[in-house]
Amino acid sequence: MARKYKILVSQPKPVNDHNPYSELMEDFDVQIDFHQFIRVEGLEAREFRKQRINPLDYTAVLFNSRQAADQYFRICNEMRIQVPDTMHYYCISEAIANYLQKYIQFRKRKVFFAEHNRFEELLPTMNRRPQEKYLMITSDTHTDDQINMFASHKIQVKPAVMYRTVAAPWDPAQPFDYHMVALFTPTGAAALHESFPDLKQGDIVLAAFGQNTVTALQQFGLTPDIVAPTPQCPGIPAAIRKYLEEHL
Repeated sequence: MARKYKILVSQPKPVNDHNPYSELMEDFDVQIDFHQFIRVEGLEAREFRKQRINPLDYTAVLFNSRQAADQYFRICNEMRIQVPDTMHYYCISEAIANYLQKYIQFRKRKVFFAEHNRFEELLPTMNRRPQEKYLMITSDTHTDDQINMFASHKIQVKPAVMYRTVAAPWDPAQPFDYHMVALFTPTGAAALHESFPDLKQGDIVLAAFGQNTVTALQQFGLTPDIVAPTPQCPGIPAAIRKYLEEHL
């Protein structure tokens, strides 16, 4: 009997059963496991202060992940900053926008989100608010791609590093027998290499989210077979689905 097709996704396991990965398991009879090759450490308030950024100097905050939202409200709490009700929030996805209900009263006039995980979709809304001052919450490994994109449209966005990502290597006692591995960050690619420095890709299918992750894998002599986002596949689950439809 053929071994079940196994996929490793380098993200936390979804909190509920209704998610794109459970749909993939049901539709294609594959096994999907979750393991983060990175973990997040929040900066302490005293570390953040060295950036000389006062969150109250800004009228809007940009979030590209739930982690960014968690770190923003944590830092504000540690600094005893009362986030005003007038603050606006710009999120790269609807899921992140909905997640903000953990911290704020959700109102359409203060929370905006992209439909397809691209901040470019929010440019029309941002252009209608020329007086807005934007703060983007990032990790220590962020690039300036998004900041430069906004600048090219004459929108100034200030990056604020509030957390760092560190490697979380694979437990050598656990078998690593996956047909596919999905990675989402350059740090995750580096952690995979750290865990398996002699990894021969062979028949292992690698999925990469974002050009920076693609570049990181290539630097380690690995070749991504699946890349997202694309116009047809805005996220990794959609890209995996397309691959499985074509190859299984």
